[in-house]
This record gives sequence, C-alpha cells and structure tokens, in this order.
Amino acid sequence: MKPAVEGPWRKSSFSGNDNAQCLEVRDGVPGVVPVRDGKVPGAGGLTVRADAWRAFVGMVRRPA
Repeated sequence: MKPAVEGPWRKSSFSGNDNAQCLEVRDGVPGVVPVRDGKVPGAGGLTVRADAWRAFVGMVRRPA
C-alpha cells in the first residue's frame, strides 16, 4: 500500500461520535480510498484499493 495523498478529508461514517476513534477517508480518488487516523493526520495513512475497501465496509456492516 502507498502513503495516502494530500487533499480534502472527511470523517468516516464508521467513526465514533465522541472522536475517540476517528477514521478519515478521502473521496474522489479513482480506484483507491485514502485512509488516515483523524486524531493524528500528520502521521500519514494508507491508500487502499477501492474493491478492498468495499469488501471491508461490507464486513463491518454485517450484523454479528
């Protein structure tokens, strides 16, 4: 995985409301989803293939 590129970020809908667990993602990057820790944005992040991100989100949304 490559480091995430610079640009506008948004808080993921899966982040907690108390900002204790803040995952940020960047939209509009063809074929990939940049992801970073919103509490430490300067620490860098990951760029995940879009299909892998969709699979991950699908698993998170599934009821236990």
